[in-house]
Amino acid sequence: MGTLSYIQMVLWSFFGIRRRAAAGEELAKVKPLVLVAVALVLAAVFGLTLWTLANVAVHLLGN
Repeated sequence: MGTLSYIQMVLWSFFGIRRRAAAGEELAKVKPLVLVAVALVLAAVFGLTLWTLANVAVHLLGN
C-alpha cells in the first residue's frame, strides 16, 4: 500500500464515514506501525492548523 492509501484511510476514519466492509479489507493489508505514524502526523497537522488559524484570528481582531 502506498502512502496516499494510508492518508486516505486515516482521513476517512477521522470523519467516521467509512463502510465497514471496505475498512476490513484494507485493514488486513496495512502495517499497523505505519498507520499509527500517519495518523499521528495528520492529527498534529490538524492541531497546528487550528492553532495557527486561532492565532491569526486573535491578532487580526486584537488590533
